[in-house]
Amino acid sequence: MKRVPIPVLMVAGIAMLILGCERSAKRASSKLAPTPETDPLAQPKSLQQVGVPVEATRAAIPPDNPQTPEKISLGQKLFFDRRLSVDGTVSCSTCHDPAFAFTERKPTSVGIKGRVGQRNAPTVLNALYNKTQFWDGRVKTLEEQAALPIVNFVEMGQPNLDAAVAQIAAVGEYRQAFHAVFGRSPNGPDLLRAIASYERTQLSFDSPFDHFIAGDKNAIDESAKRGWELFNTQARCNKCHALTDTQRDVTVFTDNDFHNIGIGIIRHNVVALARQAEQLIKSGDTVAIDRAAIQTDMSALGRFLITKKEKDIASFKTPDIRNVLVTAPYFHDGSQETLWDVIDHYNKGDGLQNPYLDEDIQPLALTESEIDDLVAFMASLTSAIYKEQGATELARQRAISRTNRPQRDTARAFGPKRPEPTPPQ
Repeated sequence: MKRVPIPVLMVAGIAMLILGCERSAKRASSKLAPTPETDPLAQPKSLQQVGVPVEATRAAIPPDNPQTPEKISLGQKLFFDRRLSVDGTVSCSTCHDPAFAFTERKPTSVGIKGRVGQRNAPTVLNALYNKTQFWDGRVKTLEEQAALPIVNFVEMGQPNLDAAVAQIAAVGEYRQAFHAVFGRSPNGPDLLRAIASYERTQLSFDSPFDHFIAGDKNAIDESAKRGWELFNTQARCNKCHALTDTQRDVTVFTDNDFHNIGIGIIRHNVVALARQAEQLIKSGDTVAIDRAAIQTDMSALGRFLITKKEKDIASFKTPDIRNVLVTAPYFHDGSQETLWDVIDHYNKGDGLQNPYLDEDIQPLALTESEIDDLVAFMASLTSAIYKEQGATELARQRAISRTNRPQRDTARAFGPKRPEPTPPQ
C-alpha cells in the first residue's frame, strides 16, 4: 500500500474540515434566513397540487400579460426588493411575507418610518382568483393593486411610480432583465406586470380538506367533518363563503361580494365619515381612495369609498379562507386574534346598533364543541407547505381560547333573532 505523507493527510483533512464547516454554515444560514431564491415558500407553486382549479387558473392570466419564466423571475426579485420604497426599507414582502402565508402577523400594515396603516394585509395566496383587489375592491387586477402601495405615503412612500422605477433602473441587473423580458428599459407598467406575474404563481391548495374532497375520507378527522357541515348549515358561513346558499364552494370559499359584519362600526361615527368622504373623494379616483383607506379613519367606510352607496357603508370583501389558520390576526382591521374570536363574533350575531349590518348576521346558538369543530374544519384548509406552521398556530390559538374570549357572549348567541334596524335618513 502506498504511504501518503502525514503533512499531505493533514492538509487534506483540514481542507475537508473547512469545506465541511462552510457547507454546514451555508446550511445553517439557509435554514435561519432563506433568501427569496432559496426559500421554498417564496417559489412559484405547481399546478399539480390537489384541488387546483386548472381551468380557472389559466383563465386568470390576462391576455396582455402572459406568463413567462423570465418575467416571473423578474417579478419575484422586485417583490422582495426594498429599493421600491422611498427609503429602501420596505418591499412588497414586508407586508406579504411567505413565512406567514404572504401576510405579516400584525393587525394593520406598518410601512416606512414605522407609519401604521388602517388595514390588515390580505394574503397574496390565490389572489389571482379575486374578482377585485383590496378589502374594498377598489381595483380589479393585480397590476393595478401592485401600484398603489408603492405611492402610498404610509406604505412605500414614493411620490410617484416613476420615482420607484428610477431607483430600479439604476441597477444594471434590472436594466438587463427588463430588456430581456420586455425588450425595453425599466418603466412603470412593465414593473407592475412583472410583480403581478409572480403573484399569479402563488397558488395554495393541497390541504387535508382538498384530499378529503378528492376522495380520501380519512384526510380530515371527524371534528373537521362536523365543522364542514356546520359551515354550510347552522353556522351560516355559506352565506358569504360559498357560491350560493345551496351550492357549496370547495375552491376559493368566497362570494366575491362585500358585507357589513359589524367589525369596527362602534368605534367610528360612520355617518359623519360618509358625508366627509362624499365631499372629499370622487368615485374612481383610486389614488385618493387608497390614501383615505390606509391613512385616515375613513378606512372604516369600506366599500362605500368606491360606490358612494349607503348600503355599502362599512362593508368589506369576503376573503378566501384557505390557510386562514396561519394568517392571523383577522378581519379587515386585524382586530381578532384567534379563530375562536372570529366565530364568537358571528355566534352572537354582532348585536350592535348597526343600521348597515348584513341581514345574514344573526345569533347562531353554536355550542363550544361546535365552535371547536368549525375551527377544526378551517384548520383543515391549511396547505401542506404550511403544515408545520399550522400545527404550531393551532396550539397557540387553542391555548389563548381557553383563557381569553373577548367576543364571547353566550346569552346573545342563544337569544332571539335581531330585529332589523332602520338606516338613518
